[in-house]
Amino acid sequence: MAILKKIEGNELYLYMNGNLIYKRWLDTGQSKVFDIMAYDKYTLTSVRDLEYENNEGLLSVKAKLKLKTTEDGGRQTGFTSGYRPNHVFEYSDNGQLLQTYIGDIIFEGKPTIEPGEKREVTVRFLINQPIEKYLDKGRIWWIHEGPRQIGQAEMI
Repeated sequence: MAILKKIEGNELYLYMNGNLIYKRWLDTGQSKVFDIMAYDKYTLTSVRDLEYENNEGLLSVKAKLKLKTTEDGGRQTGFTSGYRPNHVFEYSDNGQLLQTYIGDIIFEGKPTIEPGEKREVTVRFLINQPIEKYLDKGRIWWIHEGPRQIGQAEMI
């Protein structure tokens, strides 16, 4: 397996075996995963499959999402519907991430959600992850970009 990282101007690219799997715009922090199969060990599907609302590989939940403000360590910019951050349901005793889960955030109305904003959203998790034990009404979890927490959500 060959992995190549390339930075061109404002854009970071990750390639696996010659195929583009991830792109990040360095000035805004926005990113796109092109092939989840190559990106996460718990996944048996590709990002292309997430486009289908009734896909049997997705588990949808309604949630109240609140993004941190930029001053509190959140993003500098908002993001659009379909964004795929890391979802964290628990931390170790010393504050380290135990596990992250894949899920996209879908919302309607205004095209972006901005730092500090609250909104009701739908989160679609890939079902082939050990996530079922966390799916309870009222459950709070945290939204991350890598190790940085950018918000939290509550299952409704």
